[in-house]
Amino acid sequence: MLIGEKVILRTMKESDLPLLYDLLSTVYDKGDYWLIDIPDEPGFRRAFEKTGFWQEDFGRMILTDHDDNLLGEIFYSRVSDYRTGYEIGYQLFRPLSRGNGIMSEALRLFTNYLFMVLPIPRLQITVIQGNLPSRRVAEKCGYVYRGTLRNAVFHTGSYHDLELFDLLREEWQPFRLITSN
Repeated sequence: MLIGEKVILRTMKESDLPLLYDLLSTVYDKGDYWLIDIPDEPGFRRAFEKTGFWQEDFGRMILTDHDDNLLGEIFYSRVSDYRTGYEIGYQLFRPLSRGNGIMSEALRLFTNYLFMVLPIPRLQITVIQGNLPSRRVAEKCGYVYRGTLRNAVFHTGSYHDLELFDLLREEWQPFRLITSN
């Protein structure tokens, strides 16, 4: 568990599954930029039972407030077999949670944790072009714009460019994590 002032990041519990599945399946609250995919529930449960959504090539933590209300998710995934490092993705589930620094704090905590525990040289984030709030989150946390991947994602009926941001280990500013037993 990673504890910040506004948010707590933790791995999944089985009791989280029903609400998390409902939030991941509700396309209307995802905003204009999050991919509108709906996971199949049996596959979602099997993946949790097999790995707990935490393994070498993919890991998911949920974001809660200090009263354990589910706010969002943050995850890492292997970019490809031949590249080093991971890509980070994140989302807040409810529009009212956005714009108050929750995701910036979560990304700082998650980035710090990954660099502390994994022997990786870099982390990256891709943002659909035009998603200024997500771009600001990445930049506030030290990620640097590196280029545009043209027509890289199909979303809401058309192709969109992705902006690539990264952070190298030597650029990272470590801080002491507050953890729970």
